[in-house]
Parts: sequence; C-alpha cells; structure tokens
Amino acid sequence: MTSNETVELVSIKVDGHEVSVPKGTMIIRAAEKAGVRIPRFCDHPLLKPVGVCRQCLVEVARPGRDGTIAKGPKPVPSCAEAVSPGMEVYTQVTSDVAQKAQRGIMEFLLINHPLDCPICDKGGECPLQNQAISDGRSTSRFIDVKRTFPKPVQLSSQILLDRDRCILCQRCTRFQDEIVGDRFIALQGRGGGTPGYEIHSLNASQIGRFDARVLHFSESAGSQPKTTPAEYAGPFGSPGLASGFASGPVGDAELDQSGRPFASYFSGNIIQICPVGALTSAAYRFRSRPFDLVSVPGVTEHDASGSALRIDYRRGEVLRRQAGEDPAVNEEWITDKDRFAFRWQNGTDRLRHPLVRDDGAQVATSWPDALDVAARGLQKAAEKGVGVLVGGRLTMEDAYAYSKFARTVLKTNDIDFRTRPARCEEDAFLGSAVAGSGLGVTYAALERGGHVLTVALEAEEECGAIFLRLRKGVRAGTVAVSVLAPYASAGTRKMDARLIPVVPGAEAAVLDDLAVGDATFDALCDDGIILVGERAAESAGALSAVLRLAERTGARVAWVPRRAGDRGALDMGAHPCLLPGGRPVGDSAARIDTGAVWGVSSPPEDAGRGTDEILASAAAGELGGLILAGVELGDLPGDAAAALAAVDFVVSLEVRSGAVTAAADVVLPVAPPSEKGGSFVNWEGRIRPFGQVLTSVQLPDRVVLHNLAAEMGTDLGLATLQDVVREIQEFSAWDGVRMAAPTVAAAEVAEATVGHAVLASWNLMLGAGTLQAFEPHLAATARTPVALLSAATADAVGVHNGAALTISGPDGSITLSTGIAEMPDGVVWAPQNSVGCQIASLGVRAGEEVALSAATVEVTK
Repeated sequence: MTSNETVELVSIKVDGHEVSVPKGTMIIRAAEKAGVRIPRFCDHPLLKPVGVCRQCLVEVARPGRDGTIAKGPKPVPSCAEAVSPGMEVYTQVTSDVAQKAQRGIMEFLLINHPLDCPICDKGGECPLQNQAISDGRSTSRFIDVKRTFPKPVQLSSQILLDRDRCILCQRCTRFQDEIVGDRFIALQGRGGGTPGYEIHSLNASQIGRFDARVLHFSESAGSQPKTTPAEYAGPFGSPGLASGFASGPVGDAELDQSGRPFASYFSGNIIQICPVGALTSAAYRFRSRPFDLVSVPGVTEHDASGSALRIDYRRGEVLRRQAGEDPAVNEEWITDKDRFAFRWQNGTDRLRHPLVRDDGAQVATSWPDALDVAARGLQKAAEKGVGVLVGGRLTMEDAYAYSKFARTVLKTNDIDFRTRPARCEEDAFLGSAVAGSGLGVTYAALERGGHVLTVALEAEEECGAIFLRLRKGVRAGTVAVSVLAPYASAGTRKMDARLIPVVPGAEAAVLDDLAVGDATFDALCDDGIILVGERAAESAGALSAVLRLAERTGARVAWVPRRAGDRGALDMGAHPCLLPGGRPVGDSAARIDTGAVWGVSSPPEDAGRGTDEILASAAAGELGGLILAGVELGDLPGDAAAALAAVDFVVSLEVRSGAVTAAADVVLPVAPPSEKGGSFVNWEGRIRPFGQVLTSVQLPDRVVLHNLAAEMGTDLGLATLQDVVREIQEFSAWDGVRMAAPTVAAAEVAEATVGHAVLASWNLMLGAGTLQAFEPHLAATARTPVALLSAATADAVGVHNGAALTISGPDGSITLSTGIAEMPDGVVWAPQNSVGCQIASLGVRAGEEVALSAATVEVTK
C-alpha cells in the first residue's frame, strides 16, 4: 500500500468496546485491537485463515435490512470471518453461547490428546495446555481408551512427529505450502480411522509423509543419526510411490544426505508454530523444560539476513534457538541453519588457551606470554609489511578494531574482509554504491517492489529471509521476480520467477542487452530493484553492467553478501581502499577526517592490497607477517597454504582450531557470538545489535587487539564495547567525494571446447561449512550434491540422467551423479562446498573451464 492510498475503516463493537479497523480485517484481529483475547489454535497472523480448529468461535450480531441488529443462528469462527459495518461481537467473556462452544471444542480436542505434559517438549509454553485451563472444563467426562499411534515418525532426520498430540490445526502444512512452497507434509486420511489397521496412511486424519514405519533417531551428543532408506506406503500399508508426493521416482537432485526426498530449508519453523508438542527437534527432544531455560534475544551469524533469534540456554549451555519476532526483517521465520547450527561455538575443537610455536611445535601458554610473542613478532614483521585478513564472520565492532589496528599500529592498508579474489571493479562498486550508504533497499521494499531482478544471487540458498519475503510478495501479487542464472533452481520455480539464462562469465553482456521491449527491463523501469550477490564480482564487467542497467531503468541496487559480517566489515573500513563509513583511502580529506577520530595525523595514503594480492605477496616473500581472523584455508583464493608457509610470522585469532591455526606462530582464542555483545549489519544496511548470552573467560577480538596494541606501545582505545560504539558514532555520514563507479565493459566469453564445460557454482545453504559442525541431524537434511548439465552436453560427454560424471580441473577431480536440466549447453553446475563436492579442490573457480568425462565407477549413495 502506498502512502497516497487511503484505508477504509470499519467500526464494530467487541464485547461492548467500539473499535475501528481496516476493511477486510478478521474478527479475531479486531478483538486483539480492542484488547480482548480469543482462544485459537489454527489461526496465525502470517498464514491464510482456514477456520479448522473452531476454538475461536464467537457470537456475532449484524444489522439486517431494516437496520435491526440480530445475532446469528450459531457461533462463527472469528479467525475466518471479516468485519462488517455495525457488527457486534460477543466473545467468551460476554456470551454463554461462545463460552459453551469453545469449551465443547476443547473437550473434543482433549478426547484423544495424551496427558503427557510433564515429558512433552512443549509443556510450560503450550497454547493447548494454557487454554485447556483458561477456556476448558475443569473435569473430563471421557472414560474410553484414547487413540494412539506408533511414535515418533521421522519427517526428516531433524523433525520428529508425535501424532498422538496432533490436533490437526494444519499450521505446519499451511506454512510449508504458503510460506515456503515445500509441501513435504500434508493432511492424510479422513475421519477417525479404520479399526484393525495399526499403521497405514488412512488410519484417521493425521499429518505425515506416508512413512510406513517409525525410524530411529539419536541424541545430539556428537553421534550420527541412524538413517535407513525411507519406506513409503499407500492405503492399508500397500507399497506407495517412493517419492511421497511426487508423480514418479525421485532423482538424486531431489534427495537429502540421508537418502530421503528433500524436505525444506525452513522446516524448523513448524516446530515453533505448532500449538502442541506434536512436532519436535531430534536435537532438542527431551533435553530440557521450557521453564528451565533463560531466553536472550540474538541475531543470526550465518548469513546477511540479520534475522532475529531467541536464544535459550541453561547452565551455561545453549540448548535451542527460536525465531525472534521482527516484522521489519524476518517476521517470525528463520532458516533451519539459523535455528539448529549453533553447537559449533562450543565443540570439541574449541580453542581454550593461547598457543605459541616453540621449536616447531605449538604449546599452550599464558595470555601475557602469547601477547608478548605476538607483539615482538609483528613489530619485526612490520618492517616488510603485515597483511590482515578478517573474513566476513566478525561483528561490526570487531571489524572496526581490525581496521583501526591495521592503520594505526601496523601502518598499512593491506586489510580485506573478502575470502575471494579482489577485483578493482568490485572495489569501485563497493566504494561508490554500497559502503557507508546506510539503510537502503529494505525487506518491505522487496515485498512491494513491483519487480526484482536477482543477479548472481540464489535467494533460497544464500539468504533465506530474502527468498521468503520475495515469495510472499509474489503470492500477494505485489512483486514479480526475474533471475539471471544458468538454470531455474527450485527456489526460482517457487517464486514463479522469470529465468534469464546465462553462461557464467557472460552476465555483463546479458545485462547490457536488456532494453525496451524486454519484460524484465520494462518492469524495472517502474521503480524496480536489482539485488546483486557477491558472486557477481567473479564475472568481469557484471557489477558495472548492473549499475548501467540501474541508470537506464531507474531501478535501485542492493548488494547481498553471503556472510553476516561482510557488510559491517565493509562499512568499518576492513577494505584496502576504504576507511570507516565509505571514506576513500586516496582522498586526503577522508584521511584527515578519520585521523581526527583516531587521534593520529593521517592513516596510510596508498591503497592497500586485496586478499589475493596479500596472499600472493606473502608467498613471494614480500610480506613479513599475516594476521588472520574468522577465515578458513579452503575459502581463500590461490595456494593459501603456501602463502602461510612462506611468510615469517602468522597470528591467528580464532574460536576453533583448524588448518589456519595449525599454521600460525601465535594462536589467540576469541569468543564466539554467543559469548560477546556486538552488532551485525545486514544486507539492507540495518544495524542488528545483540547482547552477550553466556558468561565467558574468552575475550572478543576487539579486546584482544586492544591488549595486543598496548603490548606494541599503542593505545587503541577500544577496551570496552561502549568505547567502540562511541568511537564508531563519531564517524558522521561521509558527504565528501566517493570512489568512482566502475566502468568495465562486458567481456567476451569463449565457448567451451569438446569434452569441457564452463563451471557454474554457488554455495547451498546446507553444505560442508564449519559453522554446521556437531549437528548431524541438520547435516543429514542437506541436499545430495549432483552435477547438472543440459541434455546436449550430457550426450556429448556420454552420460545419462543418474550416471556418474567426473569433473576435472588442474588440481584434482570430483565425481558426482548427473542431473539433466534446462540450461545453456557447454555449462556444468556443481555445489561450491558440499560434502563430497568442494570446488576448491579442482583448482578452478566458477566461470572457468573444466573437463568432463563419464566416470568408470558409480557414485556411492
């Protein structure tokens, strides 16, 4: 709704209280505005009304043709009927009829519901439990045997269903259908069931996946979940389709790691919105009682969405995470990765003590000794130069500390947050259009954006909150989506998006060819939005073409990085060409402005080196040292291991041990997000602060850097979080000259030679990332990696759908099952970093050529 549109209000009375609400408002919402609570189960403000539970029955009086207000013949569901002028509503507070109807419904719901509240995960925060007390009968009249089912049913390796508790409100099925588009569960059967058949799909109305037997599951104590090939059944236990809801056999591309048909990246939300304890998490089941938990608000650390969390902990251990309610950002939904992937912060590989290298081996030491060794080593290394690689997982405050430490202590601009090759084109794009620009395109704008074009961004995989908001707008008819990609992914299809097929590397040419008459171009001219992912930087000219298209159409541009800390690191100057707030390093006024805040004459004036240049310089012996924080060796471009081995001195600030810490001369353990306060900046440019959840002996990066700087004779002035925030606020919005926009022309893309193909790739939401460690149930829900290519390309290689295909690069090869998709010929797609498929091992990046051949052995499944 635009600001120029007027809202037509309707006035009604609820229990005698007059209230005015917009036309079309459901009675239950009008009652909420009047301060009257109506019990409900199926109703949810973000789901369409269905009126299936009938718990919200109320009496309604309406004006007749003669103007006389009269009550209807029976109660109506307040969640499914809209208000009308002159309506009078009588809830259970003022109407005996409504109260009796609600108590009757509650009595029916409890007939077969088990009385297992003391062991139910929902006990203590259960709407059914609460409303049975407030709106139900004080005693039960039921004397027969309750209906029971075998339990739990394993909907996925992560989601378990106790059918005894289900009240058939259908919140779960509606969420998966309406919000996400993954219909992996549905209401099965009719009536109360057929006697004599213990397990079959028509044994009464129930929620399920047509599983024929109850599958085992394990506790989340590091053990792997037990998974067996899923068995499916039709009526009366007869064999059913192996795909459940699909019309035929399921291909490898549609399976998860457990071998079951892929469920959903958002399935954990059905646990949270279930009004009873029917849906539970295999990782949390029977782990705690809700009233034993302490809840703290938080922000996701996995992607750039900035989604709000509710973190529940007990006795110093985080036990679960729930979606926080934030209408401006994630509404009430989060991804399964945000919900379940948190045990990495306190796993068995957690660093507990500083380490220093002594006679070639790393030994534990005290903090004073570690800081002393690090300070002396860095002071010596600074004579040749020290590079700083900070990754994209740090909070805004920590990234600011690295930016200031590099400029004031190490006297260098060789700092970068990107774990990928850095192009001058991307530097110019970020400096001119992104850094320090504040809040730009928002989620609300996406939902009502008219038309949104995504470039090098797979929304469902790389930023789930964006996908959900776009899909919501598509279903409401307020936005349409175009996707520039090699093929139409599942997420693209669920958004009913228009696919603009492109060969990797040709994005700039395709964007430049969009002109008047093209449906996407014309739609963007009407205040459209272009969402560009960080992968666009790997295609020469793509970012320049995005800005040219925006200039031709008047569309707004938003940059969507992959990691939670990327935008904050950019804004805080963890970039070789930029100072805090998007101030260009090469601008003297910007340096003076920054120096005034930092209390120095001026930061270094020469632009620094990007990530790939820093590593290349280290490998060539041109740098004396490296500082690495929040980066993984496998993510870094080039031969990062050789660079670390060649440099004289390496300092690593990390939460967990890994390949980087193993190569470091000094390892300084730091606190993960749950053990420190700070902020992330999401893709919108919105600052998302969060507080410390758990007490900890470990220090945030910013405090470690403050202490290290003191050891090197400099007062960094960042001893407390308050100090950091106050200093960041001193950087007013930069109104000076910004970096010039990039003007790189579209590059010509050569066709792949026979037996070769151009590699397309992106990260799947669930893969082999280290932040998913210690979550076996979640890991089993990841998609099975497959290689996708066109039918013509497959025929040229001599493979068929489901056959094994070997993809080879200069450094190695991987073998995957083949999937046939509609995509440009001469292109092969494979996931960037999944179990059994890590593109970095090939020695190539997306957009480069790889060799294809039919594998001599089949892929193990």
